[in-house]
Amino acid sequence: MKEYQTISEISGPLVFAEVDEPIGYDEIVEIETPQGETKRGQVLESSDGVVAIQVFEGTTGIDKNASVRFLGETMKMPVTEDLLGRVLDGSGQPIDGGPEIVPDDRHDIVGAAINPYSREYPEEFIQTGVAAVDGMNTLVRGQKLPIFSASGLPHNDLALQIARQATVPEEAAEEGEEGSEFAVVFGAMGITAEEANEFMDDFERTGALERSVVFMNLADDPAVERTVTPRMALTTAEYLAFEKDYHVLVILTDMTNYCEALREIGAAREEVPGRRGYPGYMYTDLAQLYERAGRIEGREGSVTQIPILTMPGDDDTHPIPDLTGYITEGQIYVDRDLHSQGVQPPVNVLPSLSRLMDDGIGEGLTRADHADVSDQMYAAYAEGEDLRDLVNIVGREALSERDNKYLDFADRFEDEFVDQGFDTDRSIDETLEIGWDLLSMLPEEELNRIDEDLIDEHYRDETAEEVTAD
Repeated sequence: MKEYQTISEISGPLVFAEVDEPIGYDEIVEIETPQGETKRGQVLESSDGVVAIQVFEGTTGIDKNASVRFLGETMKMPVTEDLLGRVLDGSGQPIDGGPEIVPDDRHDIVGAAINPYSREYPEEFIQTGVAAVDGMNTLVRGQKLPIFSASGLPHNDLALQIARQATVPEEAAEEGEEGSEFAVVFGAMGITAEEANEFMDDFERTGALERSVVFMNLADDPAVERTVTPRMALTTAEYLAFEKDYHVLVILTDMTNYCEALREIGAAREEVPGRRGYPGYMYTDLAQLYERAGRIEGREGSVTQIPILTMPGDDDTHPIPDLTGYITEGQIYVDRDLHSQGVQPPVNVLPSLSRLMDDGIGEGLTRADHADVSDQMYAAYAEGEDLRDLVNIVGREALSERDNKYLDFADRFEDEFVDQGFDTDRSIDETLEIGWDLLSMLPEEELNRIDEDLIDEHYRDETAEEVTAD
């Protein structure tokens, strides 16, 4: 192994060194400082005679007298089932005071693309216990469904709730123990120490850590490490899913911090910036992460992704949410107005969407009435929202009795269906029964999106119960 003392330039997180042999892209590098400290890096660019190295631990302490060693291999993640219950830093080193990890194997963090021919279509329901997600924007095994949030909103609380509660109902029923084959990989990028403490306290308090692997990259950690963290997390998820048959839910927060790291590295490399200063290749880079979700034919396990991003300036046309929306299969919107009203979780179901929902619900998956109830509630809530704007102009007294019922429906929908608190775990049956209870407010002739047989079975029962109660 050759050792070079030929550093020619240090720029932000990058070190440029002169070499006399071909060096591979993404090759791992060790840099030894004059003080004897060893730092790890990765080759970002390789041309004749010069390589650009991004240093994971930051370039502090590195000068032109530092030694550079090229290890001849790309970055790998040591994988084993024993990672469950462990907390690692952003580059995969244990930080929980536990024993050293003894890996079964070491996998390249870039991963291998799933052959489109071998992909199975996602169509099995994942129960998150959150009514606004399960009932209206259902998450399906193998899907990538991002949460679009904004600064100051409780997206972390929603992420923790999903991590804590998510199960695969039929798996639990078959095996007689809840969620035994379900695992969570949690990748945090650029979060504050306070947020990290909240995450860890919640994981430990609720026991969710036992079935989780946590990667923590803090705000004061180098930005370069942020680009590695999601790849470490996804490599671990793929191992657990496709070699150990787990159904893995990957939660990545915050993708905005990841994209800011890309922009910082691009600026250090003096690349020509794209829209709003972000690299032109950001779409490709995000797709390399998001497309690692899915199911493979002949394998029991699956990788499902919930990336979380905070939209700068609450702007969903910003490049980060815009590109994410193109790649993923829907989005869950966390709403500032609902949050200010005290709704927990403040999920706005109207702009939210799960493109794979129709394939993951219905008889044998959730319940036969799921699709009709969801469609009817969506239509009724949308009409109630429109009428709220009208009330501001003409007043409630000017509206018909029918319109007033829709206004009441919208209020109760937010108060009883969406607002459940961050500690309530609702089964899909409970969620749909609440839906029927709300729909019983409306006259039967208004239920134009529900099959007549389902109205006989559920709606007339609900209205009969209400009459008896009166």
